[in-house]
Amino acid sequence: MIMADKDVKSTFFQFGASLMQEALLMMNIMEEYDWHIFSIVTSKFPGYQEFINVLRVTVDHSFVRWDLQSVVTLDAVDGDANSKAHIQLKRIQSPVILLYCSKEEARYILEEARSLGLTGSGYIWIVPSLTTGNPDFTPDIYPLGMISVSYNEMEYPLESRLRDGVGIIATAAIAMLREKGEVPEPQGNCYSQSEKGKTPPSALRGNMMHVTYEERDLSFTVDGYQANPKLSVIVLHPNRTWEKMGRWENGTLSLMFPVWPRYNSWGDEEADENHLSIVTLEEKPFVVVDNVDILTGTCMRNSVPCRKHVKDNSTKDGGSYIKQCCKGFCIDILKKIARNVKFTFDLYLVTNGKHGKKINNVWNGMVGEVIEKKAAMAVGSLTINEERSEVIDFSVPFVETGISVMVPRSNGTVSPSAFLEPFSASVWVMMFVMLLLVTAISVFLFEFVSPLGFNRNLAQGKDPHGPSFTVGKAVWLLWGLVFNNSVPVQNPKGTTSKFIVSVWAFFAVIFLASYTANLAAFMIQEEFVDQVTGLSDNKFQNPYAYSPPFRFGTVPNGSTERNIRKNYPDMHEYLVKYHQGGVQDALVSLKAGYDTHPDP
Repeated sequence: MIMADKDVKSTFFQFGASLMQEALLMMNIMEEYDWHIFSIVTSKFPGYQEFINVLRVTVDHSFVRWDLQSVVTLDAVDGDANSKAHIQLKRIQSPVILLYCSKEEARYILEEARSLGLTGSGYIWIVPSLTTGNPDFTPDIYPLGMISVSYNEMEYPLESRLRDGVGIIATAAIAMLREKGEVPEPQGNCYSQSEKGKTPPSALRGNMMHVTYEERDLSFTVDGYQANPKLSVIVLHPNRTWEKMGRWENGTLSLMFPVWPRYNSWGDEEADENHLSIVTLEEKPFVVVDNVDILTGTCMRNSVPCRKHVKDNSTKDGGSYIKQCCKGFCIDILKKIARNVKFTFDLYLVTNGKHGKKINNVWNGMVGEVIEKKAAMAVGSLTINEERSEVIDFSVPFVETGISVMVPRSNGTVSPSAFLEPFSASVWVMMFVMLLLVTAISVFLFEFVSPLGFNRNLAQGKDPHGPSFTVGKAVWLLWGLVFNNSVPVQNPKGTTSKFIVSVWAFFAVIFLASYTANLAAFMIQEEFVDQVTGLSDNKFQNPYAYSPPFRFGTVPNGSTERNIRKNYPDMHEYLVKYHQGGVQDALVSLKAGYDTHPDP
C-alpha cells in the first residue's frame, strides 16, 4: 500500500515499502536480465510523477546504459482507435514496459495494449504492488508472465507485524526514558482537546526511526516506510496464479529460478519461437565464465549474461540463480548464429556440470537438459557418439572431432637441483650420512688402537704425546679423496687404517666417474614430449610395464570414458583411479604429476 505524503513530524509508520523502493526493485529486475530498453506507461493515479522521476533519476545516474524510449501518461482509456490513449500507446516499441496505475485502470490500459499487440509474446510487463492489488484476484486481461513486486506479507504475517509494532514502541519508549527521563503522555482523552505537555508526542519519532528489535533492523525512513523492507518478485503463471520467483532484501536481488517471461497470453497466438533457452557448460577455451562487472553489474561487450544455479540447503526453495557472464569460442559462434538466424536467447549453465551420460536410463548433463525440454539447444564442446545421436540432433562439427591425448612436455629448462639428479635422494643420504661417517669412524678407531698409530707410537719408542688423529681429520681425509682435492691431510699410520682408506679411494674413483658421466645427461635438457599413438598404445594397454607405471585418466561421464569402457574394459578399470573433475584439473595434474589425460 502506497500512502500519501505525511507531515514531517508525523509519528505514523507502516510495515511496507515506499514507491521509490519498488521502482528501484523494478530497475534491478531489468538490470538482472539485461533488459536495458524499456518504456513507462502510467495513469494519473497519485504518485505517478514520483514514479517517473525516480526512474528518470536512476537512468541518468546509473553506470548501466539504459535506453528509456517512451514515457506515456494516459488521461483515460475508452477503447476508441482514434483516441489519444490509443495513439500514445502506438508509440511504444520497446519489449519491456513498466506500468504504474491502479488495478481498475490496469484493466482498461491492458485491454487497449492487447488490441495493439503489446501483450503477446515478446513483450514483458512489470508492475508495482499497487497494480497487482490482492494477488488472489487477478483480472483475466493481465498477460501471462507479468512480473510484479510486492511486500512479502506471506513470510511476514499480520501477527508478526503486530508483535514487532509493539516491540518498536516499547523499545523507543525505553530509549527515550533513558535519555530524557520521561515519556510523553496524552493530557486528555478522545472527547476533549489534549493539553500540551512538556515533551511533545513527536519527540518519540526519532527513537522509533532507529530500532533494533530481537536482533533485527526495524528502522524506518523519514517518510515512515521500512528502511530495509523484504520484497518479493512474483510472476503470473499460466494457471493464472502468482508464483514467487525471487526476493529483494537489504538492497540485494536474489532470483530463485531463471524466469524469462515469454508466455503466450492468448490461445490463438503462437508462442515466441524466436526466443530460445540454451544450456552450456564451462570448459575453457570453448566457454569461459566470469563474474559481472562490479561497477555496472552487467557483462562486458564480448560476453553474454548466463545463469548459474547455487544450491542452498537451508531454504525450502533449493537455492537461487546468480548472474554471470559467458564468453569463449562457442559463445562467439552462438552470437553470430543468433544474428544471422535472427533469434534471441537466454543462456544458463548446466546444474551438474556434465556433458551428458545415461545412468539408469536417465540422461544427465547438457544432453539431459535438451531431452527434458528444459533447453531448446546446448552449446559447448560436446562430442558426437552413437548413444547421444539416438536421442538428440547434432550440428555439423565446427572443430576437429575424435579423441585427443594431453601429455606433459619438458621445455628444456635446467632445474637448479639438476646437479643432484644423477643419483636419488636415498643414494646421497647413504653416501654422505652413512658411508662417509661410518668409514671415518672406522679409520679413527683402528688408528686409535693401532700400536703404529699417531696416538700409540710404541714401535719406534717415540714420545707418546705426538700429534693425535681425530674423527674430524678422518672425515676431512675421506672427503678430499671423494672429490680428488689436494688439500693438506694427515694420513693414518696403522696398516688396517691405510687399507680402509685405500678401499675408500677406489670407491671414490668409481663414484666420481659415474656421477660425472650421468651429470652431462641431466644438465643437457632438450624439449621432450611423451609419444603416444592412440588408445591402443602399449602405454595405455600395459601401464605396469613401465617404471614407474604409466598413469593416465579422463573426465568422467563423457564420450571418451564411454568409448574406453566399451572397447577397452581393462584400460577403463585402471584409469578410474585417475579421474579428473575437468580439463583445467587435468592440466594441473599434468604439470604437477605428469599424468596423461585423454580429452572428454
